[in-house]
Amino acid sequence: MLQAIGLTSTPRRDRPPAVDDLTFEARPGSVTALLGPPGAGKTTALRLMLELEPGRGITYFRGRPLHRIAHPPREVGVLLGDIPGHPSRTLRGQLRMLCAATGVPVSRAEELVRTVGLTGLERRRIGTLPVGADRRLGLASALLGAPHTLLLDQPGARLSASEGAWLHELLRAHASGGGTVLYTTDDPKEAARNADRVVTLAAGRLVADQEAAEFARTRLRPRVAVRTPQAARLAAVVTQEARAARRPVEVVAEGGNLLSVYGSDCAAVGDTAFRHGVPVHRLAAETGDARPAPHGPGHTDTTSPPRPAEADDPPQASERPGDGPVAHAAGPREGRALTRRRRRTPRRPARSPLRPLRYEVHRLLGVPSTPLVLAAVLLVSVTLALLLGRGGHAALPAVLAAWPEISPLPPAAVGAGLLGAFSFGEEYRYPALTSGRGAVPRRPGLLLAKLAVAATVALALGAFVALADLAVLRLFYGGELIPVPRNWPTLSASWLGLLVGCAWAGLLGAGVFRAAAAGVAAVLAVPVAFVPLLQTVLTGPSVRSAAGLPARLREFVGPRWSPELEHWLAGSLRVLGQPAGVALSLTLTGLLCAYVFTGLRRQARW
Repeated sequence: MLQAIGLTSTPRRDRPPAVDDLTFEARPGSVTALLGPPGAGKTTALRLMLELEPGRGITYFRGRPLHRIAHPPREVGVLLGDIPGHPSRTLRGQLRMLCAATGVPVSRAEELVRTVGLTGLERRRIGTLPVGADRRLGLASALLGAPHTLLLDQPGARLSASEGAWLHELLRAHASGGGTVLYTTDDPKEAARNADRVVTLAAGRLVADQEAAEFARTRLRPRVAVRTPQAARLAAVVTQEARAARRPVEVVAEGGNLLSVYGSDCAAVGDTAFRHGVPVHRLAAETGDARPAPHGPGHTDTTSPPRPAEADDPPQASERPGDGPVAHAAGPREGRALTRRRRRTPRRPARSPLRPLRYEVHRLLGVPSTPLVLAAVLLVSVTLALLLGRGGHAALPAVLAAWPEISPLPPAAVGAGLLGAFSFGEEYRYPALTSGRGAVPRRPGLLLAKLAVAATVALALGAFVALADLAVLRLFYGGELIPVPRNWPTLSASWLGLLVGCAWAGLLGAGVFRAAAAGVAAVLAVPVAFVPLLQTVLTGPSVRSAAGLPARLREFVGPRWSPELEHWLAGSLRVLGQPAGVALSLTLTGLLCAYVFTGLRRQARW
């Protein structure tokens, strides 16, 4: 059971809160509709339930608040706002990445692709999906963890009539299996037709909490829709007969040749038209929105609102021209099969420390920006290495790193920082971790996975660039002109440390400021701003020096001290003692503290 108690959003400026003291329940085994016009606070209410919106109140999911649930994707499935995911990622890649994040087998993605009717579109990129297919993808993302509760914001948006019927059949199957379904809508007729219970909001406050039958009886008005070429004449005779019989009948001209008759039925209206020889092209019983009669019963209104969509109007196309057809929607049989599979899925799988690592690898390899950045770095590095080696004046380390004096960073460091910035920046722009639950959660396991993958990519990129530059230089200028320096281990450590530091600076900068541009700015700020400042400080007069630290440690440790350890320690001190190393260390420390301070959630664990 879902229990929302006292939900109140934090007001902004002088405006009233979007949701004010909202309390209701959504029971298991039933479908609950959260109804209200645009701006009534429906989406804000869902965000408050998911702890994405600042405010008061609490929501219990089967007796536990969300931050107390060890594995949220297996308890709550969410479709909130636009479909999350990078537009360049394929549909299959998106679902497989979410499978790694949720901790379910990859076969679950293939199963849901068939269930939601996306067969044949697995290789399509998210940005090119047909109309309605993106909503199916969002529903598949919400169902990945086989959750007990579904929270869906306008799930029927941009769906045709047939697709909407399929959607509600699937939601009904989920509820029939014991699950809880809560979705928002602004269509009263759709809520009365498809929900078991209707919770009505207006201006952020609870207006009514009713069973669907009671809602339809008290909040909607049954009517008879009549289409006739003699609308004015039929309205007059129906009104005249109603007055003669003293029946409260209201006739409203909806525009053109359509009439809405309230307080009567199809048989009475049809008999009246037959007696007076009025041709009727359409006669149907409908349920319309409740509104007071403008001037009492029997009044004919010619200035009513525009005609609503009719039940027998042709459905809208479910695809863009040229996009290809959407796969056939799953019917009741597929919905029941989904319920049986959901029951067989284990509720609490063993948590693996490799789960966020697998997610991060899927995220990195699923977008075309990663190979494009790597190819650009390699091309620019090789070109600069050839130009620097041709002059013969640059030092060999600068040539192999493709680092001219006029550049603050070599191309490989810029590329590593850019990939690190994309690691968090793209997730804030295209949230994917929580299937539309908003901002990327700051989980320690996720941060460690991103740092590990960013460091690995940076190390591989640095080694590959150096080897590629060396091979090209040997090919063009010969091997005798490229001697190997004696201090190559120290130079290699400095080179790789610079790349890892830039990758981490971009990652943490994007994580703190929630934008990839901020991550790139954090990378460039090290050589442009911090290194010159530290050079001024470190080159000034000094009274103390740490140059004799290895010797003092040898005297302290005694015979167990090894010359190899002293050698590596001295090299490490030389690397860290450089202005760039000190600047990177201070920058990473500050960014990490800022990341932790701005919202590291200990209760949300990977």
